[in-house]
Amino acid sequence: MPSFFEKVDKIRPAYDVVYNITLLICKILLVVDILITTMAVLGRYIPFIPDPSWSEEIVLTCMSYMAFLSAALAIRRGAHIRMTALDSYLPENLKKSLDILADLAVFALAIVMIVVGWKYASGIGAKGSYVSLPKLSRFWMYFPVPLAGVAMVVFEFEAIYTHIKSFFVKEEN
Repeated sequence: MPSFFEKVDKIRPAYDVVYNITLLICKILLVVDILITTMAVLGRYIPFIPDPSWSEEIVLTCMSYMAFLSAALAIRRGAHIRMTALDSYLPENLKKSLDILADLAVFALAIVMIVVGWKYASGIGAKGSYVSLPKLSRFWMYFPVPLAGVAMVVFEFEAIYTHIKSFFVKEEN
């Protein structure tokens, strides 16, 4: 059985790449958010710095991307809020089983985010435009939901695999 897990473990670097790309996107969006917000605030008080009308909508869109993608990143790190007060009283295999059940629920949520999020992004979003940027489709405002859903599916596959592997392979300390 361990040979199966050794073969599947060779995919781990792909999860690292997806994680690092998602993290890089979040970092870039944070820098963009800070720069645009700084320019907008300074533009209100310093006459020669422009205060673009589109700054608020773009900042809010960047923030929604960061929020959804950060939630996906937290799945990989196991950083989401969860109830662990009773874990010390439960048998180890029950804890692992409950972790798998929780992962399956989050996986189902990710699928819903992809399907419904894409429906909204390509439906409602594609029909509208930003008020301050009429040439920019509102598709980009709704797109973080299915995008984060895809990242969540990738990270949930890894989490579920890791929990199943823990039943068969003892961790090395």
